Amino acid sequence: MSVCTQLCLPLPRQSELNSFLWTIKRDPPSYFFGTIHVPYTRVWDFIPENSKKAFQQSHIVYFELDLTDPYTISALTSCQLLPQGENLQDVLPRDIYRRLKRHLEYVKLMMPSWMTPDQRGKGLYADYLFNAIAGNWERKRPVWVMLMVNSLTEVDIKSRGVPVLDLYLAQEAERLRKQTGAVEKVEEQCHPLNGLNFSQVIFALNQTLLQQESLRAGSFQIPYTTEDLIKHYNCGDLSSIIFNHDTSQVPNFINATLPAHERITAQEIDSYFRQELIYKRNERMGRRVKDLLEEYPDKSFFFAFGAENPPKAC
Repeated sequence: MSVCTQLCLPLPRQSELNSFLWTIKRDPPSYFFGTIHVPYTRVWDFIPENSKKAFQQSHIVYFELDLTDPYTISALTSCQLLPQGENLQDVLPRDIYRRLKRHLEYVKLMMPSWMTPDQRGKGLYADYLFNAIAGNWERKRPVWVMLMVNSLTEVDIKSRGVPVLDLYLAQEAERLRKQTGAVEKVEEQCHPLNGLNFSQVIFALNQTLLQQESLRAGSFQIPYTTEDLIKHYNCGDLSSIIFNHDTSQVPNFINATLPAHERITAQEIDSYFRQELIYKRNERMGRRVKDLLEEYPDKSFFFAFGAENPPKAC
């Protein structure tokens, strides 16, 4: 019995499985492929041959962002920083700043025990990894610190050092000397996050810290983990419940235990992100895909976008 068979019992019928590959019918054909933001080694063996073949045969490969481009990485970094001369200590309420500092000290302390022998074998050190993820945190905007805290967990740390699926495909495309491109600009991914108002950001950071503090105390369990996401992806299950909780995305703050006024804030944040990071983004990406297909009618494209939000306007 395969791993996937064990994971997916009761086993779905073959016709119900989804390979996350959509064909755009034209001559030559082009493709949409839904990726997932986890180490590629956790999913690569489960990606069907038709998807790998479509990737190999396509002339041009497009991603959301070009993660192999140094400019993209530096623009993403600078977009996350507070205005010149400002520090997090100056902008956060004192209590939240103290709790944040305490939590990051805890993560730094725990990190050596979270790392795997395999990571150590590759020369990855806890201090280096902590600085790579959380270095310069006092200069970051609170919304990016919130996302950083959300990803600084034992499971996430154990997966560092292996390219995520999107990046692996980008590196493969480069190795195969394929033409590559991106349908988004850094600012389009970055500015919506910077667009939350201050009280919403403070609420989100506070909720994230509460969640992490409860996890440390053993009194809270994340409803959908990265493991759940990987299992469903490997079994070809496009369950919107799971994929809406993609751990690489913005955390969901809506829960029944919140007082009424806080639940309203959580719903406002959720609705804002849904609008900016899914609906508007899908429309924009869809328009650009359509333009590319019209501009290069004789080329076969392979569009690799996050499975939690493939563009719908095509």
